[in-house]
Amino acid sequence: MATMLEVAKRAGVSKATVSRVLTGNGYVSQETKDRVFQAIEESGYRPNLLARSLATKSTQTIGLVVTNTLYHGVYFSELLFHAARMTEDKGRRLILADGKHSADEEREAIQYLLDLRCDAIIIYPRFLSVDEMDDIIQSHSQPIMVINRRLRRNRSHCVWSDQKASSFHAVSHLIAQGHRDIAFITGSLDSPTGIERLAGYKEALGQNNIAVHNALIVEGKWTPATGAAGVETLLARQVPFSALVASNDDMATGAMKQLHQQGIRVPEQVSVLGFDDTALAPYLIPSLSSVKIPVTEMIKETISRLIFMLDGGEFNYQQTFPGELIVRDSLTAGPHA
Repeated sequence: MATMLEVAKRAGVSKATVSRVLTGNGYVSQETKDRVFQAIEESGYRPNLLARSLATKSTQTIGLVVTNTLYHGVYFSELLFHAARMTEDKGRRLILADGKHSADEEREAIQYLLDLRCDAIIIYPRFLSVDEMDDIIQSHSQPIMVINRRLRRNRSHCVWSDQKASSFHAVSHLIAQGHRDIAFITGSLDSPTGIERLAGYKEALGQNNIAVHNALIVEGKWTPATGAAGVETLLARQVPFSALVASNDDMATGAMKQLHQQGIRVPEQVSVLGFDDTALAPYLIPSLSSVKIPVTEMIKETISRLIFMLDGGEFNYQQTFPGELIVRDSLTAGPHA
């Protein structure tokens, strides 16, 4: 393997000049840079990234912690795609660490990225408490941003969507359209998002003087299969409902298929509503109404803040991204319209 000294000899410059070209520190004429890069290409030299990061105190990387139980589904595919693309647009690389199945494993994933000397870290938590994430931010010099959780002490270090409010407004829309018997398939209830969307559903019913019937609530696990199973459970309970809200589009898709197999027409007999407004939602038959969570805008804002912090900037405000109800063919007026 070629060395930096061999590159220097081939380019007719000193080793220090090659180092300045690679790190971008100090003035080097364009003619000299061109000779150095040509020598690198001809020799096949690969810089020692660890040595460079120790010298420059920067690895040009941003770490992202995501729990692996959240990998499935279009929502997180979109998040990871935009995170990688936007990080690269900023001249850096994204390193993904698996938070696995517990708070301890999320802590280990964060420490792994810290040990790799990532310049900044993004956390999409499932198990860590808000207080602990505040402590982590205050205990480390690297900029750390948290997605989809509302911090208390480091409010400028989080970007979040009010899941409870989004669910409240969506269910309120169904009520305004004449629905009273509204079934709900939750997400995983060890997930803050799942808990908040269920809370928004209950609050919308309460504010409209509609009793919460536990027989109309079924727990899902974010997958199409659990959406279909949720419909099976609801029908077996023989409690009528004119609308069904699923906590994400994957479960709504499974629910719609199961309703179809049982001969129940959507939306003529049951209106269906999902969350996340995935790319397939407009192409289902009928097209799926959904609450759009602006994940692209959230990750863009997160990375922009981290880059700003790395450049010495400071924020003093918290930002939330509201969900938006997208009404399509799967919704129609209810029996009380």
